[in-house]
Amino acid sequence: MRIPRPRSLAGQLFAMQVVLVAAIVAGCALFAYFTDRSQAEESARLQTSATAAAAARSPSVVQAVRSDDPSAALQPYAEALRKDAGMDFVVIMDPQGRRWTHPEPGEIGRTYLGHIEPALRGEIYSERYTGTLGLSVRTVAPVRDDGKVVALVSAGITIEEISEQVAKQVTALLVMAGGALALGGVGTYVINARLRRHTHGMNAAELGRMHDYHQAALHAVREGLIMLDGSRRIALVNDGARELLGLGDDAVGRPVADLGLPAPLTGALLASEPRVDEVHLTADRVVVVNTQPVVGGEKRGTVVTLRDHTELQALSGELDSERGFSQALRSQAHEAANRLHTVVSLIELGRADEAVDFATAELELAQALTDRVVGAVGEPVLAALLLGKAAQANERGVELVLTEDSRIDDGVLPASLPSRDLVTILGNLVDNAVDAAAGVGALVPAGPAEPRDDLRVAPPPPGGVRARVTVTARAERDELLLRVADTGPGVEPESVDDVFRRGWSTHGPGRGIGLALVRQAVHRGHGTITLTRAPEGGAIFTVRLPLTPEPRP
Repeated sequence: MRIPRPRSLAGQLFAMQVVLVAAIVAGCALFAYFTDRSQAEESARLQTSATAAAAARSPSVVQAVRSDDPSAALQPYAEALRKDAGMDFVVIMDPQGRRWTHPEPGEIGRTYLGHIEPALRGEIYSERYTGTLGLSVRTVAPVRDDGKVVALVSAGITIEEISEQVAKQVTALLVMAGGALALGGVGTYVINARLRRHTHGMNAAELGRMHDYHQAALHAVREGLIMLDGSRRIALVNDGARELLGLGDDAVGRPVADLGLPAPLTGALLASEPRVDEVHLTADRVVVVNTQPVVGGEKRGTVVTLRDHTELQALSGELDSERGFSQALRSQAHEAANRLHTVVSLIELGRADEAVDFATAELELAQALTDRVVGAVGEPVLAALLLGKAAQANERGVELVLTEDSRIDDGVLPASLPSRDLVTILGNLVDNAVDAAAGVGALVPAGPAEPRDDLRVAPPPPGGVRARVTVTARAERDELLLRVADTGPGVEPESVDDVFRRGWSTHGPGRGIGLALVRQAVHRGHGTITLTRAPEGGAIFTVRLPLTPEPRP
């Protein structure tokens, strides 16, 4: 006859747990039966040790030992102590082992049966020994008077008494085992009934397939996915989220506040209200965050999705640069047309020499910066960027100067420093410097009562000084140095750290990400960025990037 097997997971677990509970209870009962005797003996040793030690420290015992007839005073005391402590005997003897007390008065005066040498040395000694009352567990303790051992106290419990205690304990254990088995069966049934509701009657194979599909879908999604429990700890995270946030293998179970993420991003993940398409910065990436609280259950959790916005942000920056280049080219084309008309008009007026002089001067002026940049910066991307920025700066009345010690040969920059990051770093620094020098808005915080994310527009430099931005680009030893200085109002010392925080902008809401992206690109290149004050009062941004690849710590 074939024994029917339950199909659902809950039924299988119920059958397995009933057998397991029965096996555990039976095993515990057998184990307790075979080990109860040793435990009872250990308990007897502790009891005899406590009784013998207490009697040895009793002042009345010491006083009786000093008397002429110690047995007369000690026999009643020892019998009372034996009955109160549940001992089978309490024997007090002299250092030679001659008994002063004994439960059987006829044994008084005879020699104690057992080892007393450790007690004579001042130790409390326990042993299993056969004496006049049979096999017993006993403890001998020394009685001291002014530091000298003047007597010994032995307290013991017979093995027969211990066996009677074991029998009582085993009986009680069997009763408890039966009750535990019944209670375990009822509890198992209740738990599995609830499990059956939660698993919808599915068996283990069906749940296994669902888990496999779940894991495959989780790792196949390129976007980041994080699930937080009610305590704001990570309950689940996929590969995309680990990569975007730089999380390790130990991320599951860690609180969000302990992940070391930037404060604005941490605040978004911990927020109780939903967040929709918020842009946040990590050390290496720009991410778009969406959060949705989970409603239901005792504690509410949160589902977080992350999208990588880094490349899109970089492309947006490049598009802005290209737009600026095109505007500069249009302006230059307009100016070139005006100059060409001037030359043509001079020729028509018969002033050919003056036309040649005018054209030559304009050509030399236009070519000077180009020759300077191309001669010093052999890297084509940086050279093109500096030429475009120079044209933009000139349109705004700002002079862009490349220092004499600038030098970057073509092919010097390694693959670990991608051109996109260099454009992000130098382009944003020059743009901010031009803004500050032109008086459009310096990175100066607003008044105390105003939000810190707002910046006030600074006035032009005093005294009519020419607005200027000075750029240094130099590859020296194993390091690339990029330094941008301006003649603007500079940055207050207490605001230096806030400059690189996302949101500082002079162009209204939704801007202020340039310097944050610069710091992010510098971090990707394992470099450093510092902000100091120029002697004439402007700001100096200095970026140092290693030219040799470094492993990320």
